[in-house]
Amino acid sequence: MLMRGVGGTQETPTLERPLAAAQRPPRPATAAEGHIVVSGRKDRRLYAIDGMRLLAALMVAVHHYVGTYRVNQPGNAIWDRPTSDIMPTVFRFAAYGWIGVEIFFVISGFVICMSCWGRTPRQFFVSRVIRLYPAYWFAIVLTTGFLVALPGVWERQQMRKILLNFTMLQSGAGMPNVDGVYWTLWSELRFYLLFLVVVATGLTYRKVVTFCCVWGVAAMLAPASGFRLLVLVANPDGAWYFIAGLALYLMYRFGQDLLLWGILGMAWLMGQLELGHRIDAVERVSSWRGSVLIFTAFLLIMVAIATGLTDRIRGKWLVTAGALTYPFYLIHYTAGTTLINRLRDTLDARLLVVTLIAGFLALSWLIHRFVERPVARILKRGLDKSFARLRGAADVA
Repeated sequence: MLMRGVGGTQETPTLERPLAAAQRPPRPATAAEGHIVVSGRKDRRLYAIDGMRLLAALMVAVHHYVGTYRVNQPGNAIWDRPTSDIMPTVFRFAAYGWIGVEIFFVISGFVICMSCWGRTPRQFFVSRVIRLYPAYWFAIVLTTGFLVALPGVWERQQMRKILLNFTMLQSGAGMPNVDGVYWTLWSELRFYLLFLVVVATGLTYRKVVTFCCVWGVAAMLAPASGFRLLVLVANPDGAWYFIAGLALYLMYRFGQDLLLWGILGMAWLMGQLELGHRIDAVERVSSWRGSVLIFTAFLLIMVAIATGLTDRIRGKWLVTAGALTYPFYLIHYTAGTTLINRLRDTLDARLLVVTLIAGFLALSWLIHRFVERPVARILKRGLDKSFARLRGAADVA
């Protein structure tokens, strides 16, 4: 997400929402695997999700610049002294910004389910490729350029490892990421591959619920099994966040029921446990109670979105915010902390952080406008032609 899925406008298509009970016109009921779908409301974009995605990205960026365990150590390579000494108030808030990644995963579960409904596996595959790769490829080049031009903060990888990063499969091959934030993409990719199985059979309420339950059981059993392949596939560190997003989307499309609330409640319980594990093993700068409070507040906002309470939120700036999120997430960390190392003695620390975030947001708009959109169009045309040729070859065979 990030986001994205650790994740633009392509991921938030519109679709029909259920009408409130008082507004529902009389009509014959239509069943979707035993669940009623009520149509009638005009298609609408979920602007609130665009805003939540950018908020999560900003949380992560501020955390990386000010609130990590590393930047709070004496003599660290980024600030040279603990950020809790430089910006004590900002540090207390920034220490919790890592939860933005978990927020990305929940949003990704929601948005992927929404964007896949009614699509074929081919359409799903093409949409993921053109969404993920153009900005990612550019980010690798940009970050590598920073590492070459401004050494001393982060180690530059060997060329063969940098080239492998262009596949986005480096984590599966046990190779390092060019930028540390790319680890979330590996979690997102595993979610996509699992969900592709459901997409291939045709998405229905029953199938998505079954998928949530089966995946949840696998994620709970995987750590105790000692079976590495099951751990790899089940992704116990991130599974329950994606599952929460899927359940929330089903609420959005089909309405609430006890089963969906049960899945969401289980995701919250498993999520709070995972938050604690992450604090103990990685973050070490924030409390479990504060982290759970922030995560719970976010889930409540997502429930509000799923139940239509945020439908009145509008604004073209939110569409732009959603478009900036993915490239901003990809480029902000290594390049930003490298610039802090060079500029920390020239500006007030708080002003430097704000300036860097504003600069990377501006650069993210340029990436979206002049890299993502044109390259995505080229990729889509090429992939559509390739799949059309593949279908033709199958027919003549």
